Amino acid sequence: MAIEPTVMDGQFIKEAKDAAKSVSIIFSLNEAVGALAESLKIFKKNQVNLLHIESRSSIKVPGYEFMVEVDSTVGDIEGALENIKQKSSYFQIVTRNYKDNAEAVPWFPRKIADLDKFANQILSYGSELESDHPGFTDPVYRARRKEFADIAFHYKHGTPIPRVNYTEQEKGVWKVVFNNLTRLYKTHACYEHNHVFPLLQENCGYCEDDIPQLQVVSDFLKSVTGFQLRPVAGLLSSRDFLAGLAFRVFHSTQYIRHHTRPNYTPEPDVCHELLGHVPLFADAAFAQFSQEIGLASLGASDEYIEKLATCYWFTVEFGVTRQNGQLKAYGAGLLSSFGELEWCLSGKPELRSFEPETTGVQKYPITEHQPVYFVTDSFESAKQKMIDFAATIPRPFGVRYDPYTQTIQLLDSKRQIQKLITNINSEIRTLIDAFNKF
Repeated sequence: MAIEPTVMDGQFIKEAKDAAKSVSIIFSLNEAVGALAESLKIFKKNQVNLLHIESRSSIKVPGYEFMVEVDSTVGDIEGALENIKQKSSYFQIVTRNYKDNAEAVPWFPRKIADLDKFANQILSYGSELESDHPGFTDPVYRARRKEFADIAFHYKHGTPIPRVNYTEQEKGVWKVVFNNLTRLYKTHACYEHNHVFPLLQENCGYCEDDIPQLQVVSDFLKSVTGFQLRPVAGLLSSRDFLAGLAFRVFHSTQYIRHHTRPNYTPEPDVCHELLGHVPLFADAAFAQFSQEIGLASLGASDEYIEKLATCYWFTVEFGVTRQNGQLKAYGAGLLSSFGELEWCLSGKPELRSFEPETTGVQKYPITEHQPVYFVTDSFESAKQKMIDFAATIPRPFGVRYDPYTQTIQLLDSKRQIQKLITNINSEIRTLIDAFNKF
């Protein structure tokens, strides 16, 4: 389907309904009157359908930058892109079909609303259960899971997360899990988790008798660290899930585990998300560490995505830290599992120091307690190690998150980086002036 770009508020913005098989290019033109119009003629000449086009002021080179998404199934794509490249001072291909193009960068979201584009490209729908799942033969539970999946499937960024009316049976499961875990937190959980938990009780309704609503929890997180929750309909790929973290967005489930096995779940559920993940996302240092993993994933190769996902597994999910000479749990998989929370600090599993280069290639089981845990000295230390590791990932650019516009900036030109350095110097002067007042 070909579309004509329409000018809206100074930008070309027009979305096609089906952009699944597409290639995106980002380019800046050599300045000349009518350069963009001539470029659009190239697409028409090569019978290439435009799915989306937008323009913005470029911070890489003088002039404007254009992002064009084209249908990769129609027309002479290769010829059109080669012609555009010849007319451009800057040119970059970004596509999900990057394996077929050595010059292409794997597609990743550039603005927070882009998360809508892959939110429903899930590996399995939330109501699809394996035969060994406790709820596999329960038609009521399966129907309920589909309700939750449908809520997430129709969710769009910027809209309120729909409120869920949990059943008494679901609340009963939450109560068992909540009481079993909170008895262990004081002795087993890290300082940050225990510090935040009372704030969640006060501001988000955390208690044994009711399940907190995602929107309420998301609003609280956004107010303290900028993190926010987004409902997810099923299992995302590692690439897409990590990309969300780059925007401080955590894809969260809303369903709860089956009532026959309250102390076990074969996949993340609302107990795992709210009791395990949320308290740490309210800590500034941990939030920054999590975002660094997400930023490192943008445009990375499949090999490095696997390494980053493994680092995520051994930190955000199953991380252990040393505080005041004692080992404490901070991973959500530990803080939401009564049995593994005791096991990880029992002295029986092997403990190793967290180093992204080696942690990222460690194999791990999914359906049993971890035989190996990686220990961090602090979240600040872990964050710096992730930043250093990200610098080794082969990418033709660096990335930076702009919290004001909730967009990802590509750092790939001296002019752009010089401008950022000027802004940073201005902020440093402000801090020095304030410091000198004491």
